[in-house]
Amino acid sequence: MNKTKKETAYYHLPGLFEFYELYRKFLALFYEHREYFYDWCEIGSIYGAPAECLWGGGRAGFGEDHAQDVLTLMQKYGISARLTFSNSLLREAHLSDKKCNALCALFENGMLDQNFSFKEKEKPDRNFSIDKGKEKLNQDFSIGEEKEKSDQNLGWKKETELLDRYSDSKQEKGLLEPELIKKQENGVIVHSDLLLEYLKRNYPKLYLVSSTTKVLTDFDALIEEVNRKDFRYVVPDFRLNKAFDRLAGMTEEQKDKVEFLVNECCYIGCTDRKKCYEAVSRKNLGERTQHICNAPEAKSGYLFSKAMKNPSFIGIEEIKNKYLPMGFSNFKIEGRSLGSALVLEFLLYYMTKPEYQLRVREEIYLDNMLDLF
Repeated sequence: MNKTKKETAYYHLPGLFEFYELYRKFLALFYEHREYFYDWCEIGSIYGAPAECLWGGGRAGFGEDHAQDVLTLMQKYGISARLTFSNSLLREAHLSDKKCNALCALFENGMLDQNFSFKEKEKPDRNFSIDKGKEKLNQDFSIGEEKEKSDQNLGWKKETELLDRYSDSKQEKGLLEPELIKKQENGVIVHSDLLLEYLKRNYPKLYLVSSTTKVLTDFDALIEEVNRKDFRYVVPDFRLNKAFDRLAGMTEEQKDKVEFLVNECCYIGCTDRKKCYEAVSRKNLGERTQHICNAPEAKSGYLFSKAMKNPSFIGIEEIKNKYLPMGFSNFKIEGRSLGSALVLEFLLYYMTKPEYQLRVREEIYLDNMLDLF
């Protein structure tokens, strides 16, 4: 049994595309005013997908912000961006999807296309090939002689004055190297082995994360998944969060790959979780489908107060006093399909010192003229 203690918790946050405006403000505060936040936590990644992504899964993506702006913000702070492509029902024909391929190429290369708009609804290009796609991307991303011109138009002017002050001050202090943000690896959260093999062949620089949509409730199955070299991280089903006897027996290498879903609100006895995820996959494929959850209290929807009562819930005290000492350091916060106000509450609870939570609310949205009713 390995007892290597971890000192830092890495949070993997929801809403890469869905909550761009929230993160544009929050990240500025997080890095400019580090004293507001717990010193034992960092941001490991931000995950999500734009609207109408064929490969999307888990939750139906509704992000409308331009992929270039999203990538710019992540590069600004050297944060890993993850595409949530966890559709479990993909077939060979779906692999040619133009929009999803362009997103993968964009996030793998770390360069911004000045022409392609990911907001537009794209029909699958049946004549698309990866060679043609890369040739097109070489033109669009201005690789080679045009790279310098592209670098000059990365879109930093869209960032707030606070963001610029942070970057400048860190560079002056030698704490943020310009090259660092370009080296940050991005990844893909994946369910389908068909898509996994496709990504490995065509976008080898993107690391892969095994999706919680696989609903790994059997611990032996979790170990098998963790041992796969394909994945850098594996997100088990939330019902394994408290299997401490088995978790303690994992090796340090295995523990480093486990990413716990900390704030799940679903009924712990749910037997339809796979069907729920499959319904989302079908919806992203354009099929008319609806899954009705019959779990107790399902009609109330997501409530953070209810999630906190879930036996699988992992709070900050458990992270600090149980999981980190055991050698686990990666924690996923769900919330892509929720509202930004609730996601902010997650960020306040998990990352912000209580005495500064009001200050963060004021900086992000709360002013003296805001009316709720």
